[in-house]
Amino acid sequence: MTLELLIVPCLADNYAYLLHDAGSDTTAVVDVPEAAPVQQLLAERGWRLDTIVLTHHHSDHIAGVPALAAATGAAVIGAEADAHRLPPLTRAVHPGQVIEVAGHRTEILDAAGHTLGHIAFHMPRAGLLFSGDSLMSWGCGRLFEGSPAQMLATLTRMAALPGDTLICSGHEYTEANGRFALSLEPEAPALRARMAEVKALRAEGRPTVPARLDLELATNPFLRGADPALKRALGLPPEASALDTFTEARARKDRF
Repeated sequence: MTLELLIVPCLADNYAYLLHDAGSDTTAVVDVPEAAPVQQLLAERGWRLDTIVLTHHHSDHIAGVPALAAATGAAVIGAEADAHRLPPLTRAVHPGQVIEVAGHRTEILDAAGHTLGHIAFHMPRAGLLFSGDSLMSWGCGRLFEGSPAQMLATLTRMAALPGDTLICSGHEYTEANGRFALSLEPEAPALRARMAEVKALRAEGRPTVPARLDLELATNPFLRGADPALKRALGLPPEASALDTFTEARARKDRF
């Protein structure tokens, strides 16, 4: 099966993701900040939308669902725990379930932290993780509802995926997240090199996502809780736990 991935810019800095499997001629979209850009790409490609999958309930990820579902008749899949604050669901799912999206086996992961009902969609065969606002490119989402421990558990689950997994996050935040990372370690060669690449992409008007997980593991401060260099940069002792490191980094990011 050949899975085609299209990044759909929406609103000011959101992304939706269109997935089309040529073998089964099925199409899905992950999150719908607004309907019109998704509908335009569907029309351009001549694709019929079968499925809408949702990572969490925030309006900048679901506002376009009612119009898109009405126009296409697509099924809507979202978290059972969040069904009361999502658009009407055709199918409610929970972490640990395995479903099929665009013809591909898809694992539902608990992604609590940004919100309590947040889920993520992992397609192991395609090497894709749709992380919404949990693991972000070079960062992680704010903790609007969950605790640092919940978000760290989410990130730890995601960090255990294969290094070549592509992280499809919900926003174009990479450059801003990189500025924070560099504020902690301004001379780190890996961070400086990544920022140069990010700036070049943005200068060309290109998205900085998806990002490979191995790149995140090397440069994302929220995935480096055991790194002595990051602990020193945060003013923490060598024996500080991964949770201590994450909590301090998240607090600094919130003030940045």
